[in-house]
Amino acid sequence: MTITYDDFKKLHIKIGKILSAEKVPKADKLIKMEVDLGDQKRQIVAGIAEFYKPEDLVGKQVPILANLEPRTIRGIESQGMILIADAGEKLVLMNPECEIPPGSSIE
Repeated sequence: MTITYDDFKKLHIKIGKILSAEKVPKADKLIKMEVDLGDQKRQIVAGIAEFYKPEDLVGKQVPILANLEPRTIRGIESQGMILIADAGEKLVLMNPECEIPPGSSIE
């Protein structure tokens, strides 16, 4: 499936820095994170607990789809989505090589 350039321009992808992370109780795959997007902090829930320990996520910089409509997952509002690579049997964070200010746009 392809999208138009105008559709792509609607996506606001920003660098976020994970400030805190914890497993969601009674959920095998979910981690709740607080993410710094520069001008604001967001709560994001992601199904990555099979691949990452919450303590290993803190301090990581990751691309965030920032203008995704909030969604409630297991009673927790998720206010964005971490963009992550599916490498077959593993999900891989796309972590920049150098420090990038939180909130920087990905163009």
